[in-house]
Amino acid sequence: MARSESSREPDSAGFVLPLLLFGSFRAIIDELHAELARQGHRDLRPAHGFAMQAIGRSGTTASELGRRLGVSKQAAGKTVDRLEALGYVERIDDPADARRKRIRLTDRGVDVLRRSATIFERLRAQWAATLGEDRLRDLEADLRELQPHAHFPLDAGSWFGA
Repeated sequence: MARSESSREPDSAGFVLPLLLFGSFRAIIDELHAELARQGHRDLRPAHGFAMQAIGRSGTTASELGRRLGVSKQAAGKTVDRLEALGYVERIDDPADARRKRIRLTDRGVDVLRRSATIFERLRAQWAATLGEDRLRDLEADLRELQPHAHFPLDAGSWFGA
């Protein structure tokens, strides 16, 4: 006998899925930042990680960074100002256009991304220990199938007015 809509369990209601996904995302990102703080990177925030990922190994301009993050050039510039003050990025002359500046990761920025990758591997192993490796691989495969983009958008902050 099928359940009616009104008798659906609260934990299977449609609005619960995004909350569970977001809560899990927050848990892993919060643990990452707690570990980075223990390793001496106390001033980093999740938005900084998104920005450094968007800058990438080859660098970018403030305009392009804004597009990648889904924020204005000015908002991207403020994030770059903060990351520059913390020593994670630097502005350099653009060899293709002397009027422009490029933003690139410093050795400290590359180091924190390497540390993050190592921490994420440890956190994934913890999830695998909790869920089982097969279940975690199935979850990852299912989430990839549901991912509507060929790439992972980095502009989550723009959803919340950041």
